Amino acid sequence: MNWDIIEGKWTEYKGKAQTQWGKLTDDDLDVIKGRRVELSGKIQQRYGLAKEEAERQIDDWAQRH
Repeated sequence: MNWDIIEGKWTEYKGKAQTQWGKLTDDDLDVIKGRRVELSGKIQQRYGLAKEEAERQIDDWAQRH
């Protein structure tokens, strides 16, 4: 899926993101506002992942939605 669509409809996708990455708080999701770089950074921070792994997870998630 085109990331611009996710970013534009972030309020709809926030819940799906929180289901995928349960350690992300509502505040995290509000700060992210659909920005992929912000999402990647928060996933790295909360889960202790490398950037490449966070990006892979985001790609997989985006393809499913």
